Amino acid sequence: MVHVRYVAIGDSFSEGVGDELPDGRTRGWADLTAQGWANALGDRIEYANLAIRGKLVWPIVEEQLEPALALKPTHLSFNGGGNDMLRPRADLVRVADAFERVLRRCDEEGVTLILLSGANPSAQLPLGRLIRRRGDELSRTVEQRVEHRDDVVRALNWHDHELGTPPFWSEDRLHMSARGHHRVAARVLDALGHTPPPEWWALPDAGPRSARGWAYYREHVGPWVRRRMTGTSSGDGRQAKYGAWTPIDPST
Repeated sequence: MVHVRYVAIGDSFSEGVGDELPDGRTRGWADLTAQGWANALGDRIEYANLAIRGKLVWPIVEEQLEPALALKPTHLSFNGGGNDMLRPRADLVRVADAFERVLRRCDEEGVTLILLSGANPSAQLPLGRLIRRRGDELSRTVEQRVEHRDDVVRALNWHDHELGTPPFWSEDRLHMSARGHHRVAARVLDALGHTPPPEWWALPDAGPRSARGWAYYREHVGPWVRRRMTGTSSGDGRQAKYGAWTPIDPST
């Protein structure tokens, strides 16, 4: 059996924002996938996560890809472009080019690529129709570029209608809740050929959490706009949560 060494790169989606534990740590689908993978194999795997919230897709590639490959992983998961889609002049073809760069470097290093599309938050966001149109276009473009690559593990979430509904999202409506992260982890494990815990597909609904009306704009939209105006990012100064290999043993 090949010893699994799995590294995740990306933005807040892969970092796990929205799935915060009681002690304040951020978990997310990649952490869940690593534990579920170890459980399915009945063996320890090595796990690293270099994802940083707020990153555009090309900074992810330029800052995270080579350090991730230097760890000599067997598998690398990649997603990006969600933050790009929120910018007025997003070049979605160039975003898709980033996916192609990651695939080429994984090919050169003999690493299996786990390709994810993010979930679709547009139903509950301001300018949701524009975001949905851009997400549809980006998904189409990326999928076309890998359509003949059966060796790429696909965990595509954008077209999952249930995942796009409010119970799977956190208070800011932009990041998934624990429920959403578990569903994505289930999809990744399934794509890897393992059976996820059945409840991961739909944990019990935690009930309404989102601020409404002006409270939502004050608490969530306003800070995002201020960051855009000042050229700052929610990820400024943050370090990768698992920058080196972390052993994940099967849970009992």
